[in-house]
Amino acid sequence: MHISSELLQRFDVPGPRYTSYPTADRFVDAYGEAQYIQALDQRRLGARAHVVPLSIYVHIPFCASLCYYCACNKIITGNYGKAVSYLHHLKQEISLLLPHLGKGQNVSQLHFGGGTPTFFKDPELIDLMQTLKNAFHLQPGGEYSIEVDPRTVDNKRLQTLFDVGFNRLSLGVQDFDPQVQVAVHREQTSSQVQDLMVAARAMGFESINLDLIYGLPMQSESSWARTLDTVVALKPDRVALYGYAHLPARFKPQRHIDANTLPKASQKTAMLAMALDAMQAAGYVYIGMDHFAMPHDPLSIAKRQGRLHRNFQGYSTQPDCDLVSLGVSSIGSIGANYVQNAKSLDEYEDLLNQGRLPVVRGIAMSRDDLTRRSIIMALMCQGQVHFESIEAAHLLNFKQSFSKELALLQPMTEQGLVRLTDQTIEVTELGWYFVRAIAMVFDRYVQSDEQRAHFSKIL
Repeated sequence: MHISSELLQRFDVPGPRYTSYPTADRFVDAYGEAQYIQALDQRRLGARAHVVPLSIYVHIPFCASLCYYCACNKIITGNYGKAVSYLHHLKQEISLLLPHLGKGQNVSQLHFGGGTPTFFKDPELIDLMQTLKNAFHLQPGGEYSIEVDPRTVDNKRLQTLFDVGFNRLSLGVQDFDPQVQVAVHREQTSSQVQDLMVAARAMGFESINLDLIYGLPMQSESSWARTLDTVVALKPDRVALYGYAHLPARFKPQRHIDANTLPKASQKTAMLAMALDAMQAAGYVYIGMDHFAMPHDPLSIAKRQGRLHRNFQGYSTQPDCDLVSLGVSSIGSIGANYVQNAKSLDEYEDLLNQGRLPVVRGIAMSRDDLTRRSIIMALMCQGQVHFESIEAAHLLNFKQSFSKELALLQPMTEQGLVRLTDQTIEVTELGWYFVRAIAMVFDRYVQSDEQRAHFSKIL
């Protein structure tokens, strides 16, 4: 698909990824443990606790080596004693949650992210999973996934992951080109990844995701084409595709990267277009923004059925699900509340040692926040907004309440990004490249705040 230089220039701007709305930069320090406990108690005493399963995210921040592109909250260490201590504090956090959340709550999704979750050795992983199984009811047939660094896992470790209950893997690949790997300090061969995938499928893992990043140093369209060819040959069930955001002022590891070696915005967009073409030609369904999945995958099925949701882990199959977050810096959502744990390991562990839940920031959403979240998530997940459904859910007149936003969408209709009908907003095929910009129209905070440099660029 041809994307004009005028569009590239116009939308080469920072913007949120909308894994939440309001976005995490709008969380306030005034929201803390007391407010979180109130939200947990309300859930425990309400109908949702008995009807809607939970999703759980566990953040494990440790890594053995530094990847220069990384913007995650991580701790580079060779001291395994820190990991053992961290496991103790995770178990403390779970024990403090249970009186307010309720023991034995149904869980249909569990994800270990990082950092590098497989930094934990087998005894610690087994211990943590058993603690979670004792505290929650992990439903049969749920999605239980873990992020894996292919450089740190062999077949024996894969078998342990499968035996303790994980049925999905996410492998951090980023790029297969040797020059790019050296530039970002993450070297691994395609054969390493292939061998793990073959072994995982033989063991019975239900789904394998590969993470890719375009816009990395030393990447070119030709090298990216080779990486895409390798990925297609490996046939992962899902592919998560992210654009690299170079923000060295915020993320110190990125200061190791020479900005002169980064591809230009036009090259990044070309790489995105190449990935879209390659994935769809190989039979993948474009879920939206940064995810592809094979037609049989639950993500593809959820998209076809209009059940996609978006949270801090990206696209999800479970709509309107409360997310319990565990670990340093992790972000969760309970009802109309977003919460975030302490970002530093020292503060996180200190609060737990005091017998306190480590929540230090968050937000209780207003009626306007909830309405706009519904609109933004409909755009990001389904690519369309039906006025009638928003009106029924939030008791308003859409055209009156969002007349300013509808006016802002008019230029996007002329550019071919959206279609406006009397009762809908529809994202076009071209518009999916710029869906973050379309969603930003309904972001009250972004529209009133020109200081957007803390976000990554949308291309």
